[in-house]
Amino acid sequence: MAFPVGFGWGAATAAYQVEGGWDADGRGPCVWDTFTHQGGERVFENQTGDVACGSYTLWEEDLKCIKQLGLTHYRFSLSWSRLLPDGTTGFINQKGIDYYNKIIDDLLKNGVTPIVAIYHFDLPQALEDQGGWLSEAIVEVFDKYAQFCFRTFGDRVKQWLTINEPNTLAILAYDMGIFAPGVPHFGTGGYQAAHNLIKAHARSWHSYDDLFRKEQKGFVSLPLFFCWLEPSDPNSVLDQEATKRAINFQLDFFAKPIFIDGDYPELVKSQIATMSKKQGYSSSRLPEFTEEEKKMIKGTADFFAVQYYTTRLVRHQENKKGELSFLQDVEIEFFPNPSWENVGWIYVVPWGIRKLLKYIKDTYNNPVIYITENGFPQCDPPSLDDTQRWEYFRQTFQELFKAIHVDEVNLQVYCAWSLLDNFEWNNGYSRRFGLFHVDFEDPARPRVPYKSAMEYAKVIRNNGLEGPL
Repeated sequence: MAFPVGFGWGAATAAYQVEGGWDADGRGPCVWDTFTHQGGERVFENQTGDVACGSYTLWEEDLKCIKQLGLTHYRFSLSWSRLLPDGTTGFINQKGIDYYNKIIDDLLKNGVTPIVAIYHFDLPQALEDQGGWLSEAIVEVFDKYAQFCFRTFGDRVKQWLTINEPNTLAILAYDMGIFAPGVPHFGTGGYQAAHNLIKAHARSWHSYDDLFRKEQKGFVSLPLFFCWLEPSDPNSVLDQEATKRAINFQLDFFAKPIFIDGDYPELVKSQIATMSKKQGYSSSRLPEFTEEEKKMIKGTADFFAVQYYTTRLVRHQENKKGELSFLQDVEIEFFPNPSWENVGWIYVVPWGIRKLLKYIKDTYNNPVIYITENGFPQCDPPSLDDTQRWEYFRQTFQELFKAIHVDEVNLQVYCAWSLLDNFEWNNGYSRRFGLFHVDFEDPARPRVPYKSAMEYAKVIRNNGLEGPL
């Protein structure tokens, strides 16, 4: 079961989730610092990322893990407020630059390709205080930050991700208020944030294209989160239509403007407009792009980055009461098949990733695809013999093999989430996704490989699973 020659095998982390050092060496506060320090049980046991895996001081230990696995790629994110404490280039923190320079240089010295995310949920608090992603002013601020990153690290970094999971961020942070900054704006905030996230990404892509690409010769995209979705009743037209709507709202909402034509899916626009009218709004709650913005947004990705964990079934559910929220606009309910194994929200449905890859190939003109996150957790306390997780990975690799060799999907890189057990947002440290166990009770934060790490290392060495499919 050999993968194509040169296939990229990676693992991923994100700054707030692993670094710690929340106020070390001039780092400014980010929204997750504020959110977790406020308490109120919004995060499991009021845990924080103040120390996390301690990667800010323990990078050498992380590098040992990367080398032990034999990774070809390592995907990490830059802490915006570690580099620019107030989010702007008015003050640049050299200690932050030094930290990321060391990571990048060490990776390259060891033959590992860095994939760098410019922003992964940890907005500088100073920018949130000015409206955050609800304010159009952030589009230019993000573009200037991205240019700073390209200028500072782009001589060595050739694979860039601008904004991690903007579809997750818009809904969980600015519609539902579950993620930092934690203020819900049901039915409005998610769309406003999404609008600005898309424009910020597109602006930064153009900045790379105009100012840096010729010399640096890199590639820029943004990773979109997606659960594969299937109709609950395959024979129900209502459920089929609901599934199409759900895919349009979750994935195509961002992918269609960026990859196809600069604008939202028609189904999304009509659905929100109809709902808004019913609710007494004089116009749609979904902002509109100008013709100039559509031209600016169209074609602003050099590859398709996607993050898959699981699958759900979809059933039509009419919004009879006219309730205001993103989910009510889609008019669906989604749920797992009770026969699927799970830990928390992640159900083991490996065939979903193959269907997703085929959908991307067919819908988005057969792009180069990177899977920039995929993984399965253990509950705390975890077992080093993580057989269930390895089975999830093993079945996933079988499906990726079929996607490449049978469906002829142009998949080039796979990154497991995550290199290390880490701070998993609202779940704190109660969900462990690491290939390496981290002891959060020990100040030294020792890293110990799980069984899945040793098995993944074999896959990387063999460039695929051993034996027949």
